[in-house]
Amino acid sequence: MASDGKGQVRATVTLSDVARLAGVAPMTVSRYLNQPETVREPTRLKVRRAIEQTGYVHNRLAGALKSSRTRLVAVVVPMVTNPIFSDTFQAINERLVKAGYQVLLGVSGYQTEQEQELLEVILSRRPDGIILTGTLHTSLSRNRLRAAGVPVVETWDLSAEPIDMLVGFSHEQAGREVARQLVGQGYRRFALLAVDDPRGLRRADSFVQALAEQGITDVQRQTWQGLPSLAQGREGLSMLLEQSAVDSDGPSAVVCTSDTIAQGVLTEAAARGIAVPEQLAVMGFGDMAFAAHTFPALSTVRIDGTLMGDTAARLLLERLGGDAQSPATVDIGFSLVQRESTRTLES
Repeated sequence: MASDGKGQVRATVTLSDVARLAGVAPMTVSRYLNQPETVREPTRLKVRRAIEQTGYVHNRLAGALKSSRTRLVAVVVPMVTNPIFSDTFQAINERLVKAGYQVLLGVSGYQTEQEQELLEVILSRRPDGIILTGTLHTSLSRNRLRAAGVPVVETWDLSAEPIDMLVGFSHEQAGREVARQLVGQGYRRFALLAVDDPRGLRRADSFVQALAEQGITDVQRQTWQGLPSLAQGREGLSMLLEQSAVDSDGPSAVVCTSDTIAQGVLTEAAARGIAVPEQLAVMGFGDMAFAAHTFPALSTVRIDGTLMGDTAARLLLERLGGDAQSPATVDIGFSLVQRESTRTLES
């Protein structure tokens, strides 16, 4: 029952109501809703008009209880404002919708406890599958996911012990490769700007460790809580320059765990008349849409978020289709993008 907005209670529109208005059998309406390709076009048109006229909403839960399938897949991302994750979600959504699934989006904010709360609600909806960002979860989340018996795909990371299926790349290797490239270009004095995202911090730690293996141990480092922002990049470079005024030996390259922070560094450098890369090199991470169009264009690490999402959705659909041989782990890799914000120094 529902209210008509005037305090009067009106009956909920049923499938039989739609069938009566369309002049067809209730079974025909049911087939239109669940297998529209089996209904002739003229009949589909009559049923569609009746649904629009009555405002009928299909009770998918009732069908799910009969089939043990909800046709629902939950996707959890840390944030929706970062184009990297939005590209991944868009790819997931496109493939799953084409396969007849509805997608439920949850945002964890990089907090495992928040993800735990989300998963409790998600699992109560009995989804057919779950796609997660990252491999860091609370013990309770891991236990719940394994006990639920639904396919799970973790993304944006690699792990020796995935919950089920995994699509990602090595953050540690990305950090090492950035260090290798910049040292190979002749840079020796480094600063590192990061936020406390656990995956970004792992890249940062690997970057610093790789530099230490090259005999470079004095790395200025600044970390912020929360999400990456342009303001952090501007603030970070300002602090580095203040410290350089004291030490008289500032960094020749600033490495950022996000393109957004790197863009802030470029902005602050331009405001202060610091030439990039002649006086200061800047390196980002993510290859966001703006990275190629900053001034100068930003050198960065490219992750194919669209490939990540499409691969995750494909593996999930294969498992749901009965393919028990879906690979447990897919490493999509990464690539270093050399643009104008870094250069090879003359020896």
